[in-house]
Parts: sequence; structure tokens; C-alpha cells
Amino acid sequence: MTADIRLLVLDIDGTLAGASNQISPRVLDSIRQVQQRGVQVAIATGRMYQAALRFHQGVGSTLPLMAYQGAYIKHPASQTLHRHTPLPRPLALEILTYLAPMADQNDLSVHLYIDDQLHVKAIIADTEAYAQRSGVQPIAAGDLLTLLQGNQAIETTKLLALSENTSLLADVLAQLSQRYPTDDLYLTRSVEQFVEATHPLANKGEAVRYLAEELLDLTPDQVMTIGDNYNDLEMLRYAGIGVAMGDAPEPVKQGADWVAPGVEADGVAVSLEQFLL
Repeated sequence: MTADIRLLVLDIDGTLAGASNQISPRVLDSIRQVQQRGVQVAIATGRMYQAALRFHQGVGSTLPLMAYQGAYIKHPASQTLHRHTPLPRPLALEILTYLAPMADQNDLSVHLYIDDQLHVKAIIADTEAYAQRSGVQPIAAGDLLTLLQGNQAIETTKLLALSENTSLLADVLAQLSQRYPTDDLYLTRSVEQFVEATHPLANKGEAVRYLAEELLDLTPDQVMTIGDNYNDLEMLRYAGIGVAMGDAPEPVKQGADWVAPGVEADGVAVSLEQFLL
């Protein structure tokens, strides 16, 4: 066992949960064994808080849950909201304005996350599929730009563009990346069909740093992280041991210290057996 690891941070989709949207018995057993050895376990996900809660409970975490790429860090037991870094309002309005023509042509759909609720223009097939997997009931809010402009108090935790046209999303990501420096906006893809925008401090690396250093008084070399996609890169680079899943894109694997088997081959369990058990 690597004796100095005190915190294990796990992504959900493509890491803890594969096609079944469940955690396998082998992975759960390996997590419990790690916890029995004194390692605390936390979840860091791009998912909504409410959609991630069952995984947090499933792994028996006693720590705050890092949702929305870390834009929303809340402790389920105490209901303490440790950190909320919403997207700056002018940026949310600008990005919505930029995406509006594509949304009007049904090339993509836009998700706005407000108060841990999913707001969409209308509920279409893409939204239904997303809602089914996440277990969330979307709110059909009509024109999202009008919604934001009409209420100054609205805070957008995350904005997501969803499309099956992945080349269009690649163009969207490239154009937004050119327009907004990383100090102004955090842009990422958690799966190929999503482009996600959050506050520049809302990324998993910063969230894990906050949990480890500010709440648990740990150092990076005492942290192990496991993830499978671009939105996991920052936390993989932060941790003393950063593990990429076998299904991860090549740049993510290159940013990791070790590459595990894929999610369907219980890569999390294999990683824990390799480093902690």
C-alpha cells in the first residue's frame, strides 16, 4: 500500500459508472477496503449535485461533494455549501447570445444550471436522454436569454451545449477558447457530445485542491485521483497519483501517472489494487 495517500477522489461517468450507470460490486468492494485503511473518498463530477448524490452515498463518502466541475461544493450531511462559483453573468449572457443561432436551427441544445435545477428552452430528445441518465427533471423555461435578462438575481452555476454533431461542438469550443482566456472562463468537454462553461476557478483540480488543502489539511502527494476525460485533467495533474481510465482520450492518458483498464473492466478497482491495497 502507498502509505501516504489519505484522500481518493473519483469521477463518476466513465470512471465509477459505465453503460449501466451503476457502480460495479468489485469497484464498491475495493473502495470499502481502501476506506477501512483510513483513506477518505470523495466525488468530483461535472454532474449536477442532485444527480451525483446517489454515487456520493453509494461510495459511503463523508466529505463534501464536488459537483459542476467543482463550481458547487456542498456537504450532503450538514447541507453546508462550502463553495459556489457561478459563471459571471455577463459571460453567461454573451455565450447564450453566441449559441442562440445554432440552438434556433436545432443544431444543439443549451442547458442552464440554476439553483441545482436544469433549465432548457424546450424538452427535446437530447434533453430527455440526458435527464434519464442523470435522474433529473428538466424545466422547460422558454428562451434562456430572456430568462437570464429578466431576473438579475439568477446565478448560472454551469452552461452546457449538447449536440450529437461533435465536429460542430469542436468548432464551438475552439471559437469560445479564442474569445475567452482561461483566466476569464473555464471550458471543457466531459464527453464528446458536451461543451461546458464554468467560472475560471470551477475546475476539478481547483476543487480537489480546496478540499485537500483548505478543508483536510493535506498536501498533493497525499491525494489520488481517477478520471476519464478532459474535465479530469486538472485533478489528475494536481494529485500525487493521477490515474486515467483506459477509455480516456490520449491527451488525458498523457496527463496521468498511470493508465487503468476501462470502466467496463473495473478500472477503478484495478487502480486501487495497484496503489492502495
